[in-house]
Amino acid sequence: MAADTFSVRPAKSADMPAVRELISLYRETLVQADLPRRSSFFVAVEDGRLIGCVALQIYSRRMAELRSLAVDPNAGSRGVGRKLVEACQKRARERGVHQVIAVTSEVAFFEKAGFSTFREEKTALFYDANPDA
Repeated sequence: MAADTFSVRPAKSADMPAVRELISLYRETLVQADLPRRSSFFVAVEDGRLIGCVALQIYSRRMAELRSLAVDPNAGSRGVGRKLVEACQKRARERGVHQVIAVTSEVAFFEKAGFSTFREEKTALFYDANPDA
C-alpha cells in the first residue's frame, strides 16, 4: 500500500485503548506508565484501524518532548513515523515552543526529521537511578 493511504489526526478518547495496545508492543523501549494526556497524542489511521501514535508533551514554551512514538510493525516503512513526527513539529511551532527533545535509540530516524544534538556545547546527561530494573 502507498504511504498516502493513511491519515494523521489528533487522538480522540475512543483511540486511547488502541494507543495503549500499540505502545504495549514496545514494552522494552517505551515507557508504559504515566502516558501523556490524550490531547497530547496524534494517531495515524488507515481503513479505520490505528497504525501509529505519538505524543507531544509540552512542558513550557521553552521545551517539549516527543514521546510514545509507536508504529504497527505491519505498517511497513511507509512514512507513518515521519508523518507523526511532522504533526508534532507543526504543533510545537504553532504553540511557540522553542525546542523539542526526543530520547531515543533510533538516532538516524530523528536526524532525518531535523533533530540534532544540542548547540552551544549543551549535552543531555542521564543518570540510571535503578540500574537493576
